[in-house]
Amino acid sequence: MAKEKEQENVPYEESQLYRIRHSASHVMAQAVMEMFPGEAKIAIGPPIENGFYYDFDLPRNLTPEDLEAIEKRMRQIIAGKHPFEMKVVNAEEAKTLFADQPYKIELIEGLEQGGVDEYGEPLDEQPEISFYSHADFTDLCRGPHVEHTGQINPSAIKLLNVAGAYWRGDENRPQLQRIYGTAWKNKEELDAYLWKLEEAKKRDHRKLGKELELFSISDEIGAGLILWHPKGGLLRKTAEDFVRAQHEKAGYDFVYTPHIGKANLWETSGHLDWYKDGMYAPIEIEGQEYYLKPMNCPFHIQIFNSKTRSYRELPLRFAEWGTVYRYERSGVLHGLLRVRGFTQDDAHHFCRRDQMPGEIDFVLDFSLSVLRAFGFESFQAYLSTRNPEKFAGSIEDWDAPTEALRQALDRADIPYKIDEGEAVFYGPKIDIKITDALGREWQLSTIQFDFILPERFDISYIGEDGQPHRPYMVHRALMGSMERFLGVLIEHYAGAFPVWLAPVQAVLIPITDNHLDYAFEVAKKLKAAGIRTEVDDSPNRMNAKIRNAQGQKIPYMLVVGDKEVEAGQVAPRLRSGENLGGMTVDDFIDHARKEIEQHQ
Repeated sequence: MAKEKEQENVPYEESQLYRIRHSASHVMAQAVMEMFPGEAKIAIGPPIENGFYYDFDLPRNLTPEDLEAIEKRMRQIIAGKHPFEMKVVNAEEAKTLFADQPYKIELIEGLEQGGVDEYGEPLDEQPEISFYSHADFTDLCRGPHVEHTGQINPSAIKLLNVAGAYWRGDENRPQLQRIYGTAWKNKEELDAYLWKLEEAKKRDHRKLGKELELFSISDEIGAGLILWHPKGGLLRKTAEDFVRAQHEKAGYDFVYTPHIGKANLWETSGHLDWYKDGMYAPIEIEGQEYYLKPMNCPFHIQIFNSKTRSYRELPLRFAEWGTVYRYERSGVLHGLLRVRGFTQDDAHHFCRRDQMPGEIDFVLDFSLSVLRAFGFESFQAYLSTRNPEKFAGSIEDWDAPTEALRQALDRADIPYKIDEGEAVFYGPKIDIKITDALGREWQLSTIQFDFILPERFDISYIGEDGQPHRPYMVHRALMGSMERFLGVLIEHYAGAFPVWLAPVQAVLIPITDNHLDYAFEVAKKLKAAGIRTEVDDSPNRMNAKIRNAQGQKIPYMLVVGDKEVEAGQVAPRLRSGENLGGMTVDDFIDHARKEIEQHQ
């Protein structure tokens, strides 16, 4: 048991599973090379979070049948128990061995010059060039690997799919075929992972968004730009209304800012220096350049700067559902999760130095309480600290906020890790990831100190001593963006939202047309009580109407027939199939409203 616990705490890159997956990628590459002798060109093949991949330049596109054949050959190679043997070589030896492999030659030259490693990452020192060989296959590789192929469980590997991937992520370079695979210690772990993949497909927010009529993306409008349909609009409005109400109770001031700003604003903020590639081309208005805003921060600073501020006014908390625009390449766009126009639930806190620890406690507790209200209970936080080589301000400027963030995490009693030196240069931050129903982590909330913008925009308040002082400024995006948050929410609930969030909370299902008038009468009463209700007046039979409502994941199906009309009742069924039995309309309203109010 102690050994298992010890293994749990080993970083993934040092684990046996990492070695298994790295070794499986080499075995896969060998099988592909054998399938296309003398024709296959190989690039790189690293382990990744839940498996591995390898990139190939091949004479034709791979088919599903090819993947089956490659996987079969992998099992044969594994059975040979071929040792993985490492050899350190010089650049010339490496180039000789890979003379007919142009991608490997480019990698070797990068290693030889000491600029980048085989994954294109910058290097601090001259690297060692090494090979790993097994059977008849040799690859340029740093390792690590298992001792021999027999340590890869043949019943715990699976090739998943083929995707296109530009060489080194550059769309101007050749497009390669990337084979994704996964490997685990045993078949039970593999089966559990494959089940999770299938479940993730069923929960894909793009699929459910279409089936449930929540949102769409139109080629006529453009990629990465979301159209919210009535039901999706209701979902979004319900979520936003709740969070806005929480902000109001917490003492935030709501602000609204434009979608564009003059070029000099973005020059002062530094966005045109640091972030221009993520911004759209300028718009010329009356001889001046304007840009679509990629962030809301400079606008909120202008509101702070609109008058002289006193220490008595602080803290100030400005909140805005501000729509921003960022240039994302088409290859990375992904439904609601990666878009070009999105709305941030943005907030900026301005406070005095003595208020700063309490303000951090406040914003962290507030963020967690709102996320919990949406049904998320498992969190992992990351505290990014100062990079000693690249930071703004003084060390003293960093110490107090960093310690305040650390102590706030301790008090919040959620697990967190320290990312030493990983902060951006303008301040330490906390990132909060939530875990969804499938155990997947999603990055949502960020609490970020900023030492740069207060200086660049010269913001100040008049202190108790009558002198100007620089306030602390904290950026806070609780949900990140509404688009991304709702995409995560759709997948977390598989579209079956709790009653309070469901776009349609109840549907009246009349057994025959004779019961339509009563159904509409009940629906009117439910709507008046604040319950979002529809009537299925289609010509379908009752069972088909129930199946349709279940497919639309509506929480309550209220069947009405002769018995219900005579008794002034409804017969509620849950989308799970459970029948609650007959109850009066008033009793059902009480039941539903209780669930809505309790966020169930």
